[in-house]
Amino acid sequence: MTKIDIISGFLGAGKTTLIKKLINECYKGEKIVLIENEFGEIGIDSGFLQDAGINITEMNSGCICCSLVGDFGKALKKVLTDYSPDRILIEPSGVGKLSDVIKAVQGVETENAKLNAFTTVCDAGKCRMYIKNFGEFYIDQIKHASSIILSHTGGMDNEKIQKALALIKEHNEQAIIVTTPWDQLSGQQLLEAIEGISSLKNEIESLIKEHGNHNHEYEHEHHHHGDKEECDHEHHHHGDKEECECGCHHHHHADEVFTSWGKETAKNFTSDEIKHILEKLENESEYGMILRAKGIVSGNDGNWIHFDYVPGEPDIRTGPAAVIGRLCVIGAKIKEEKLSELFEI
Repeated sequence: MTKIDIISGFLGAGKTTLIKKLINECYKGEKIVLIENEFGEIGIDSGFLQDAGINITEMNSGCICCSLVGDFGKALKKVLTDYSPDRILIEPSGVGKLSDVIKAVQGVETENAKLNAFTTVCDAGKCRMYIKNFGEFYIDQIKHASSIILSHTGGMDNEKIQKALALIKEHNEQAIIVTTPWDQLSGQQLLEAIEGISSLKNEIESLIKEHGNHNHEYEHEHHHHGDKEECDHEHHHHGDKEECECGCHHHHHADEVFTSWGKETAKNFTSDEIKHILEKLENESEYGMILRAKGIVSGNDGNWIHFDYVPGEPDIRTGPAAVIGRLCVIGAKIKEEKLSELFEI
């Protein structure tokens, strides 16, 4: 099976730099074909790619969106027939519409060649200006991407990164977004974001499964009798749930449907701020019954803060960078607006 990946982005956004990183760190052992389409110029850095053993098919006759029906589809079929690669990377012209490139690839999909991912690289410092000046062409690249990788965020003011993130989410709320400087991330982390493996949805599902497996019960002080936990209240049975007069629930199972809340954020935090937030989660009337919380966020000191929380047991530490800050909470009757206020996002 040949995976076909589209890596789009406006001129100068950093597409070639990203491709280099992926080739150097992720694709070793794979048979790769890179299809470049530059607007009026020969693709830069093709020498580097050829030296790395990458086969190059360049179509420099014009903008990719002007030659999709004929040349592009033909070239793609020829690459599949001649090389039978493990992966095809398509680097469209910076002024091409991503939606058109996606349609062109879908037009030549077979059982042995499938569109795998379509990524847009966005210069974090220029996206507002590009949206204003280039309108539909730029917005199309954001709107149709399955993942969006912000470039040039290293050293950028955190507030500006958050504004760029908010602007992108106005046009695409579903895409996986990377805000972390690339030098803090491995190629594998970027690839997992591009291929949809690393996502907020997956993080929340994993947390729910993890909570179910551990079967935590923390609502009230319990007394242990053998393998059974009981509280000092009379219990009533409601279906599969055991409920006492004080309202606490027992025996959370993996197949229970939890309320979940999750957010992606580029905001910086301090360890003390996270500690204060986790302490506040104890307030059930304010935030709902929080059973578990987990997150990775960037810290003000340049480190990344990792936290795990069950009621009464916060765990805060530093760890490796993530592609973007993520917050995941599961529980019952979660008050989402209050949680957003608490994390100030």
